[in-house]
Amino acid sequence: MTRPSMPGRWSPALALAIAGSIVLAVLGLLFSRPDVVAMGLPLALWSALALGRGTSGVDARPSAAPRSSADGELRTEISVESDAEMVELLVVLSERRSRRAIVPGSGSDAAVVARSRVLHSGPALPVQVAARGLALDGAVLATPSEVVVSRRQVAPTPRTAGMLPLPRRLTGLHGSHEGRRPGQGGDFRDIHPFAPGDELRRVDWRATARMARRPGELLVRRTHTLSDASVVIAMDTSEDLGEMVSSWGSGDVERSGVTSLDNAREAARGLAIAAVDAGDRVALHVLVHGGRSLRSGSGARHLARLEAAIAATGQARDDASFRRTPHVPHGSVVLVLSTFFQGAAAQTALMWRASGHRVVAIDVLPRLDRSRLSRPQLIALRTVLAERGNVFADLHGAGVDVVTWAEDPSSALREIARARR
Repeated sequence: MTRPSMPGRWSPALALAIAGSIVLAVLGLLFSRPDVVAMGLPLALWSALALGRGTSGVDARPSAAPRSSADGELRTEISVESDAEMVELLVVLSERRSRRAIVPGSGSDAAVVARSRVLHSGPALPVQVAARGLALDGAVLATPSEVVVSRRQVAPTPRTAGMLPLPRRLTGLHGSHEGRRPGQGGDFRDIHPFAPGDELRRVDWRATARMARRPGELLVRRTHTLSDASVVIAMDTSEDLGEMVSSWGSGDVERSGVTSLDNAREAARGLAIAAVDAGDRVALHVLVHGGRSLRSGSGARHLARLEAAIAATGQARDDASFRRTPHVPHGSVVLVLSTFFQGAAAQTALMWRASGHRVVAIDVLPRLDRSRLSRPQLIALRTVLAERGNVFADLHGAGVDVVTWAEDPSSALREIARARR
């Protein structure tokens, strides 16, 4: 369905041209100056031509298409469909800077490439564009078009998470982790008498010749099974705090530096890649009201879905303070990503721990820059950090491991995995 063409309007320049031609004609007649009258003729002719043309046919319809990004920039190609002689574009870059440009119309294939810097991962609005057509050197102005928004999902930079901790009991049937049940693929378990269901190729003839007690008795060599683990990534998106403490609550994304949601998206992607590479099943849950959830899965396609969902995860709305406790498969290792300033994420982690799951709390708060803070602000910061320390103490007391993502998460996760293996 095409948008109907809207009539334009006369610009103030046309009124000034008509008034100027009349003034020059009157002055020339009063003072008998034909040269002054001649100066007003171009204005009169231009005004007559504009009035004869009318105000139709100057509608402009912009469109924005994403292009490949490089060098830390998001590139968007802006094109305009219009019958006007020229088109004025108003482009807003990254929701902060506005630029104006004049491009040719009348079926021209000219396009404008807008470049905006990539400051943070996640949902982004790199370009917002509106257009209006111009005719007869600006004598006719079209009604401004609707604002066209180009939405992008910026994927976080992948970071190696290393070895992930495993749940205390493996329940899967396929994977790369050695389980405790008899099966195939693992290390040696024991020598057992042949039973219905055992394969003949599993018969250990040397053990049979040495240890068989009755004629016809066969002994089989049994091994441990290889199992997969169930990994659940839970993201708390209620806060987005930057490393520059003075920017908290201001919404200044340019001065905030690396934010907690940047670290959360980076951590979620790194943990998902590590889990899928190990053959484990991964689920994703956003701990806010109406947050997105992805069921457990494995493989390259599921990893692509996880990465797309992580890149599309932004800060929760102001009315989304309610946290829900999603369903977690039995015997899972739950990785909770939060700043832990609010007690809801810690309470959810404690509930999962009380249910028998292995829980790892990952602190995604970036390194804090305390410069530009006044003395009262420093005291307030120390107070909230002390309260956060009490939350971590409660988590430690309940058997929840705590990892700081801003430091060296791979070595910390490796130590936790080896200590509890």
